[in-house]
Amino acid sequence: MGTHIRILVGPVAHPGMPDPAAAADQVEAFLRSYEAALSRFRPDSELCALNADPRTEVPASDLLRSAVRAALEAAQISGGLVDPTLLGALEDAGYVESWDRARRVDLRTALSESRAPRRPASPGAPDWTSVHVDDEAGTIRRPPGLRLDTGGSGKGHAADLAATLLFEGYQHWAVDCGGDLRIGGASGAARDVELEDPFTGASLPGFQARRGAVATSGLRSRLWREPDGEIRHHLLDPSTGRPAFTGIVAVTALAPTAVEAEARAKAALLSGPDGAAAVVQRHGGVVFDEDGVCRRIGRLEPRPVVRLRMPAKGPS
Repeated sequence: MGTHIRILVGPVAHPGMPDPAAAADQVEAFLRSYEAALSRFRPDSELCALNADPRTEVPASDLLRSAVRAALEAAQISGGLVDPTLLGALEDAGYVESWDRARRVDLRTALSESRAPRRPASPGAPDWTSVHVDDEAGTIRRPPGLRLDTGGSGKGHAADLAATLLFEGYQHWAVDCGGDLRIGGASGAARDVELEDPFTGASLPGFQARRGAVATSGLRSRLWREPDGEIRHHLLDPSTGRPAFTGIVAVTALAPTAVEAEARAKAALLSGPDGAAAVVQRHGGVVFDEDGVCRRIGRLEPRPVVRLRMPAKGPS
């Protein structure tokens, strides 16, 4: 998936469950098979076969149908800002191979050198609404030639499916697919979730969560310079097909599922400073702008502290 993955499994909660190491191995095996089936960078993947198929209706595995359904869900949640039909535009932007970290440009450098105007993104032509998943027939239907990229929702979808292998069978667990995190466990214990400074990568104080999902979307990890000197990244404005510079550089969002958290994080970043808060308000989130200002939104907002100044004691 072009990213780091972490699998953490605590003590067994119920008799008969595999030991934690075996459970983690099972999750890892699943995630490797997920990548093999759904990577757009592997010519032998089922996703690439779907995109190359000239038929309108194509037989598809349970996994591919589930991934495409998750991509459509992300498009619906985001009002079309997270669009799985932008593969051609993403390739035109220069993202044609699995990510090579050696290409990464420093965020501050990229922001200072980018000539792109700062403005919120807008939905484009709603081609994604012409994609239909039919579980009864076991097929995916879309106009011939319309290629899909499940990468915008794939890490969250993979984390959600991996979670089904663990659920309440262990006291605590976490699956982190490149910043898209599912956490849970029978203990219900609160865990500290740290934030990453989008400019330095340093850990910052975050918040506590017991279960559910946390996802982060940002510019820092995939910024590069094209031969003409133009700064590019992987988060596109659907209305233009070009990398979106909105004034927001990173968003962390909470939600019950990682697909929803990832969709809200991306949509908030693409919505810009004025629109980001409304996108993550429902479950809470943290927004970083280009000036390094961090806003905690929703249930993550610090509670106001009221200090009462007591009058000095005097004669009654």
